[in-house]
Amino acid sequence: MPQFGACVGVEEAGAFKAAGWDFIEGNVQGLLQGDKADDAWAAQGIAAKLSGAALAMPAANCLVPGSLKIVGPDADLGKLQTYMTNVLKRARQVGMKTLVFGSGGARQVPEGFDRAAARQQIISFAAMSAPLAAQQDVIIVMEHLNKKECNIINTVAEAMDYVRAVNHPHFQCLVDSWHLWLEDEPLEHLAAAMPWIKHVHLADKEGRVAPGQSNGVGSDYRAFFSVLKKAGYDGRISVEAKFVPDGASTAGSVLAFIKQQWAGA
Repeated sequence: MPQFGACVGVEEAGAFKAAGWDFIEGNVQGLLQGDKADDAWAAQGIAAKLSGAALAMPAANCLVPGSLKIVGPDADLGKLQTYMTNVLKRARQVGMKTLVFGSGGARQVPEGFDRAAARQQIISFAAMSAPLAAQQDVIIVMEHLNKKECNIINTVAEAMDYVRAVNHPHFQCLVDSWHLWLEDEPLEHLAAAMPWIKHVHLADKEGRVAPGQSNGVGSDYRAFFSVLKKAGYDGRISVEAKFVPDGASTAGSVLAFIKQQWAGA
């Protein structure tokens, strides 16, 4: 059985723990702050805040800010290395094991910029980051984003092209149900990627609300979950979605819906 978590703040951890959730997923930029010096980061007491939370936070998303370009003429691998060194060191300090590389703003290909060069810049960033992640016992997972959010790496199949190119055990792949459905990507692509899938995000297709909350019935996750189950996936599955009206009052019903869908897959 996988572990089920939600992308919510530390202040909501108590409500989610009471509802039976296993973990929470955080925001790299807000919590690890790779652009700040060690003393400035330490002074905020973030590590202590996380250690005292009701649920552990073993994963975080939003890896690189849009202002720190990975792709394009302003990309600076040296600055990125400094940033990632800080992020990964702090991830280990607070117990984070998985960092999600979506970062649509940072990897967006500028208009007129060579696509082959953009691909190589992303590969260079990942190839630089993966050994740093290995040193801190962290895995970076490549996230596919739909075309409205980013103009490169829009499917699991495309994400896997980068995972294979980097070919490092600490650079793996993520599947996000919402992005997959928006791009009408066939589940066969997910099945082929399963040996490299190390993290999962969930959201209903309509409105990107939490599972079970759209149109009164929620999206049907059973075929999606079936691929995960057939591959023996028992890792973390996070809800990256809006809880309506709020997480505190709906955490229990959302988790029950997910577990029902998993059991029926």
